[in-house]
Amino acid sequence: MERQNSYCNLLKIPSLFPLILAATLSRLAGRMFVLTLVLFVLARFSSPALAGWLTFTAMVPGLIVSPIAGVLLDHVGPTIAVRINMIASAALIAAISITGWAGWSTPAVLFILVMLFSLAGPLGAAGTRTLLPRLVPSHLLDRANALDTAVFAIVDITGPAMAGVVVAWLGPETAMSIIAVAYAGAVVCLSHVQRLPGVASTQTSFLRQAIEGIHMVARQPTLRGLAVSYSLYQITWGTLHVVVPVFVADHYAAAAGSSVIGLLWAAMGVAGGVGALFAGHMRTTGRERHVMAAGMVVTGFAAWPTAAEFGFGGLAIGLMVVGVMSGPIDVAMLTLRQRRTNPQQLGRVMSISMSLNVAGFPLGSVIAGMVITESLSTTFVLAGIASVAAAIATISIPPDSTPPEARCCKFALHSSRRSWKGF
Repeated sequence: MERQNSYCNLLKIPSLFPLILAATLSRLAGRMFVLTLVLFVLARFSSPALAGWLTFTAMVPGLIVSPIAGVLLDHVGPTIAVRINMIASAALIAAISITGWAGWSTPAVLFILVMLFSLAGPLGAAGTRTLLPRLVPSHLLDRANALDTAVFAIVDITGPAMAGVVVAWLGPETAMSIIAVAYAGAVVCLSHVQRLPGVASTQTSFLRQAIEGIHMVARQPTLRGLAVSYSLYQITWGTLHVVVPVFVADHYAAAAGSSVIGLLWAAMGVAGGVGALFAGHMRTTGRERHVMAAGMVVTGFAAWPTAAEFGFGGLAIGLMVVGVMSGPIDVAMLTLRQRRTNPQQLGRVMSISMSLNVAGFPLGSVIAGMVITESLSTTFVLAGIASVAAAIATISIPPDSTPPEARCCKFALHSSRRSWKGF
């Protein structure tokens, strides 16, 4: 009975349920925004090039300033940092909607608003996953990460679908307004989350501390190893995002092909959510490297030969396997990074690491775009090789030399202010 109700019991931890709800609303809004921005620009300016550059602007500035955002997150505390992100996002997207209704939208205005939105992004993305290990007992951290990952996988499916439906029925301006309301709802939910303090201020400048954060990630063997291994793993995902539509286009007409691609990615998202919840019951703590490596090896063989050499059926099965494996891989990665990071530095580490981890995705897309014109099968092979290389890099991460008893004592020392005592 305890095993069956474990996720329900997990949500009884003070502040955890409103945090998950706030994260769900903000992530749903973020996923809706990516597609809605493109549709907004196409409807108003009929310029795919402008839509592409604005999408670029919505992501890259935030990645660049992530080290500074991490310093701010550590200083003001994760609760305030996430609140700043959500309030800023609601206000900026509401401004995009208002300028659209009023006829004031110009490329320059949109670039400014979208860039400001991007700059606030790292506070929310890293802040949520900085809050989790400070609210949840160490023995339930893998399960909390599993729940967080499953929610993210579900939102990844529903966000773009909701955006498309709302834009089609009510127009892009209304869709922007709904996104702003979702961010505002996340702010309300976050008001019920315990305010956790930041670290004491120092005389060191923000820039210096940001540089120290980069050095911290580069010098710490676990963080450095995860940056390499997970980036290699993301090359597989970037490659699949290019090669799968081409594969489907060879088997279906254009209209049917688009529907099939959507169904495949939706099924992968559901599979990822199921895999994440299953990983929460696996108790990955202490064996994260092996869970990640095994999942990456299976992912590699699912990409090739399963997905590439056995027709459309093989593609569907291979993608489902990739989706299922993504859950345990992500849960184990999050738990390992949180467990081996000083809680006083978690904001900076999380912000920088999350930016480094996604670097492999665009690289995989670029590689696939260059290779796919020569050979579809070779592109799948490269996707498989990237995941196997990621597994090798993961196993190369040094094992934790700290005894379990010492890890528990250390975690308890840093967690003396938590409100979950007696859970």
